[in-house]
Amino acid sequence: MKLRKHDIVEVMIGAQAGKRGRILSIDKEKERVVVEGANIRKKHVRRSQRNPQGGILSKEMPIPASNVMLVCPSCQRATRTSIKLKSEGGKQRICKKCGAVVSEISTAAKTK
Repeated sequence: MKLRKHDIVEVMIGAQAGKRGRILSIDKEKERVVVEGANIRKKHVRRSQRNPQGGILSKEMPIPASNVMLVCPSCQRATRTSIKLKSEGGKQRICKKCGAVVSEISTAAKTK
Protein backbone atom coordinates (compact mmCIF):
# COMPACT_ATOMS: atom_id res chain seq x y z
CA MET A 1 0.00 0.00 0.00
CA LYS A 2 1.53 3.31 -1.07
CA LEU A 3 -0.57 5.45 1.28
CA ARG A 4 0.60 6.75 4.64
CA LYS A 5 -1.06 8.27 7.68
CA HIS A 6 -1.64 12.06 7.37
CA ASP A 7 -1.60 11.97 3.53
CA ILE A 8 -4.22 14.09 1.76
CA VAL A 9 -6.33 11.81 -0.44
CA GLU A 10 -9.36 12.09 -2.71
CA VAL A 11 -12.16 9.52 -2.67
CA MET A 12 -12.63 8.29 -6.24
CA ILE A 13 -15.41 5.68 -5.98
CA GLY A 14 -18.67 5.43 -4.04
CA ALA A 15 -21.14 7.80 -2.46
CA GLN A 16 -18.31 9.96 -1.08
CA ALA A 17 -16.62 10.41 -4.50
CA GLY A 18 -14.89 13.76 -4.91
CA LYS A 19 -14.31 14.41 -1.21
CA ARG A 20 -10.79 15.19 -0.04
CA GLY A 21 -9.45 14.60 3.43
CA ARG A 22 -6.53 13.50 5.56
CA ILE A 23 -5.93 9.82 6.36
CA LEU A 24 -6.56 9.28 10.08
CA SER A 25 -5.68 5.58 10.26
CA ILE A 26 -4.74 2.63 8.07
CA ASP A 27 -5.59 -1.06 8.49
CA LYS A 28 -3.03 -2.88 6.33
CA GLU A 29 -4.50 -6.36 6.94
CA LYS A 30 -7.96 -5.42 5.66
CA GLU A 31 -6.58 -2.79 3.22
CA ARG A 32 -8.90 -0.07 4.49
CA VAL A 33 -8.34 3.58 5.42
CA VAL A 34 -10.24 6.09 7.54
CA VAL A 35 -10.47 9.48 5.78
CA GLU A 36 -11.31 12.63 7.71
CA GLY A 37 -14.76 13.90 6.69
CA ALA A 38 -15.63 10.94 4.45
CA ASN A 39 -18.00 8.00 5.09
CA ILE A 40 -19.47 9.51 8.26
CA ARG A 41 -21.98 7.33 10.07
CA LYS A 42 -24.29 8.08 13.00
CA LYS A 43 -24.03 5.99 16.15
CA HIS A 44 -26.65 6.05 18.91
CA VAL A 45 -24.99 5.96 22.32
CA ARG A 46 -26.75 5.29 25.60
CA ARG A 47 -25.82 7.25 28.73
CA SER A 48 -22.93 5.81 30.74
CA GLN A 49 -20.07 6.94 32.94
CA ARG A 50 -17.88 7.27 29.88
CA ASN A 51 -20.50 9.25 27.96
CA PRO A 52 -22.82 10.91 30.53
CA GLN A 53 -24.74 12.92 27.93
CA GLY A 54 -25.57 10.07 25.56
CA GLY A 55 -27.14 10.86 22.19
CA ILE A 56 -26.05 10.52 18.58
CA LEU A 57 -22.36 10.59 17.66
CA SER A 58 -20.88 11.04 14.18
CA LYS A 59 -17.94 8.82 13.34
CA GLU A 60 -15.77 8.25 10.25
CA MET A 61 -15.83 4.65 9.09
CA PRO A 62 -13.17 2.84 7.02
CA ILE A 63 -13.33 2.63 3.23
CA PRO A 64 -11.28 0.39 0.91
CA ALA A 65 -7.83 1.77 0.16
CA SER A 66 -8.37 1.07 -3.54
CA ASN A 67 -11.13 3.71 -3.57
CA VAL A 68 -8.81 6.61 -2.71
CA MET A 69 -5.92 8.32 -4.53
CA LEU A 70 -3.14 10.48 -3.15
CA VAL A 71 -3.39 14.22 -3.90
CA CYS A 72 -0.09 15.73 -5.07
CA PRO A 73 0.80 18.79 -2.97
CA SER A 74 2.32 20.65 -5.94
CA CYS A 75 -0.22 20.07 -8.75
CA GLN A 76 -3.28 19.49 -6.47
CA ARG A 77 -4.50 16.55 -8.56
CA ALA A 78 -5.24 12.97 -7.58
CA THR A 79 -2.34 10.91 -8.83
CA ARG A 80 -0.49 7.62 -8.68
CA THR A 81 2.99 7.58 -7.19
CA SER A 82 6.26 5.87 -7.90
CA ILE A 83 9.21 5.16 -5.63
CA LYS A 84 12.62 6.56 -6.55
CA LEU A 85 15.81 5.43 -4.81
CA LYS A 86 18.21 8.22 -3.85
CA SER A 87 21.95 7.78 -4.17
CA GLU A 88 22.41 8.52 -0.42
CA GLY A 89 20.27 5.51 0.46
CA GLY A 90 16.80 6.94 1.02
CA LYS A 91 13.57 6.76 -0.97
CA GLN A 92 11.21 9.37 -2.39
CA ARG A 93 7.59 9.19 -3.49
CA ILE A 94 7.20 10.85 -6.90
CA CYS A 95 3.99 12.20 -8.51
CA LYS A 96 3.32 10.40 -11.82
CA LYS A 97 1.61 13.48 -13.34
CA CYS A 98 3.99 16.36 -12.59
CA GLY A 99 7.15 14.55 -11.43
CA ALA A 100 7.37 16.46 -8.14
CA VAL A 101 8.58 14.84 -4.92
CA VAL A 102 5.55 14.05 -2.76
CA SER A 103 7.48 12.92 0.35
CA GLU A 104 10.70 11.42 1.63
CA ILE A 105 10.64 7.88 3.00
CA SER A 106 13.15 7.36 5.78
CA THR A 107 14.79 3.95 5.81
CA ALA A 108 15.91 4.35 9.46
CA ALA A 109 12.31 4.22 10.68
CA LYS A 110 11.69 0.95 8.79
CA THR A 111 14.60 -0.92 10.42
CA LYS A 112 13.29 -0.53 13.98
